Amino acid sequence: MPERLQALVRDIPDYPHPGITFRDITPLLRDRAGLALAAELMVNPFRNAGIQVVVGAESRGFIFGTLLARALNAGFVPIRKPGKLPAETEARDYDLEYGSDTLEIHSDAITPGQRVLLVDDLIATGGTMKASCELVDALGGELAGISVLIELSSLGGTAVLAPHQVHSVLTY
Repeated sequence: MPERLQALVRDIPDYPHPGITFRDITPLLRDRAGLALAAELMVNPFRNAGIQVVVGAESRGFIFGTLLARALNAGFVPIRKPGKLPAETEARDYDLEYGSDTLEIHSDAITPGQRVLLVDDLIATGGTMKASCELVDALGGELAGISVLIELSSLGGTAVLAPHQVHSVLTY
């Protein structure tokens, strides 16, 4: 089944920088069977994990996060770039594959002790997900796992997240 999904991921060479191969998921997103299969494979390991809230980082984490939240009968919480959330926030700076950035979450988005699943489309260096883990921890959430569609294994992102469980559907 992952082969079907891999066929829907388009490789864009030298984007956004020379020497980088960008894994474009937009063909997968427009394919209704591919999107449904991706969500199913991402959520399955967490069906009986007592997840109460799914957290997804801007922007493609919103797509998969809401799909997985629906499948788990859980709530959804967005993590956004600075200045996008209207109420009081908690923030974390982090390093990207190509620079640095900041993420924010509403300070009241997670109740202490809530079981949380973190979701994103891709894990590369792990910077975004590590900052997301720190935000969940800061609010007292219990991180039950991390689910991503694509893992770029050569960049070591899952190692940065240890001891958290990371489930990847596709690995490049």
